[in-house]
Amino acid sequence: MSISRAAGRIAAMEKNRLPRVVLVHDAWFDGSSWNEAMSRLQAHGLDVLAVSNPLQSLAGDVAVVRRVLDAISGPVILVGHGWGGTVITQAATTGNVAALVYVAGLAPDQGESVRSLRACDPELGQLPRTRSDAAGYIHFERAGFSYYLAHDLPLIQSNVLAAVDAPIHRDALEEVIDQPAWRELPAWYVVTTQDRIVLPASQHRMATRMRAEIREIGASHVPFLSRPREFTEVILEAVARAC
Repeated sequence: MSISRAAGRIAAMEKNRLPRVVLVHDAWFDGSSWNEAMSRLQAHGLDVLAVSNPLQSLAGDVAVVRRVLDAISGPVILVGHGWGGTVITQAATTGNVAALVYVAGLAPDQGESVRSLRACDPELGQLPRTRSDAAGYIHFERAGFSYYLAHDLPLIQSNVLAAVDAPIHRDALEEVIDQPAWRELPAWYVVTTQDRIVLPASQHRMATRMRAEIREIGASHVPFLSRPREFTEVILEAVARAC
């Protein structure tokens, strides 16, 4: 569906029937990474909310997202970036989620964790340029942030992203999914074809396994910043088709 057709369908819907778009960020990012995408989606009349996850545990992040879902009375399009894909996989099994959108997202199946998912896929492999502190939090080294996560952004912009320093606790990567929402809900998967952290081949395998609608964007791990028009188009399509 073209962006003009999707936007036209959304514009024709009654305001109170439009779904909320809830955005769930990756590790090493926070809710502000969605700012450009939020402004574009709002321009199309959508109500958008970016969740801020503590990244201490999968259960904790899922609880935060579910509290947001519980406070929304209408349908929701739930979007997960990277680690956020794991969060929405578990969080969307309750509530009023109409569709899922994965953005270079990790999508474990029942009984899988991020760690086991990586172990089974050699192209996911080990996280590069990371270090763990004494408390068990995994930090991304600033020296590699631009190269691995945001190489198609101006350096000044990727440096701002790197300065957020939102580490994830290593134990979160061991927690398993007990009921993957993508088995029950329609899903879209944005494959970022220039990604250096979640490689495109791995993204395609996950997307194919979940039978998602696959949309490729020629971007790094952050298409909502480097290719915001194309990213917005996918979200609008999910909104228009799911609701």
